[in-house]
Amino acid sequence: MKKAIQHLRQADSTLAAIMQRSGPCKMTFSEPTFPTLVRSIVYQQLHGKAALSIFTRLEGALSAGSITPEAILKLRPQKMRSLGLSQGKTTYIRELARATRDGQVQFEGLPALSDDEVIQQLTQVKGIGVWTSHMFLMFALRRPNILPVGDLGVRMAMKKAYELPELPKPAEMEKIAAPWRPYCSIASWYMWRSLEGGGEM
Repeated sequence: MKKAIQHLRQADSTLAAIMQRSGPCKMTFSEPTFPTLVRSIVYQQLHGKAALSIFTRLEGALSAGSITPEAILKLRPQKMRSLGLSQGKTTYIRELARATRDGQVQFEGLPALSDDEVIQQLTQVKGIGVWTSHMFLMFALRRPNILPVGDLGVRMAMKKAYELPELPKPAEMEKIAAPWRPYCSIASWYMWRSLEGGGEM
């Protein structure tokens, strides 16, 4: 982390000023497992407290509170809806459970894959897009060089910090982030922090 902080401070003066204001990097991580990805699906497009409430209810509805593909598939879709999950998220979680049970997604093998290979494996599951894959790479697999180009928080922070006329598109984001490499994940965390804590997991 020390090497990353030093690199980022030297590489980009705008980012360095944000880092100075924000203080030490305190990224929090999860394990790269099935429950973590289920949690990510639950949290899509929801505020933290509402998502946590739904996720807690889902845990409580499972035998021994254990989130496994088999336990998810034993729950009826109607029961999952009654916990507060939308029809879409119910479908996505069940699709992930089937894909994991059937070996399409192999969590134990993900750490050995490249970033692009992880994205390719996860996005084959309906409801898991590039954004969710990027969050999994950053906060579960702890990959240091992920730029979540689809994240609204990072886009808003870049617009503000670099005084852009509009929200940057992926190509412009890549250009801005070029000096950050190979530590885009840490830089992105600071982008979220620049919005007074909005956006980070």
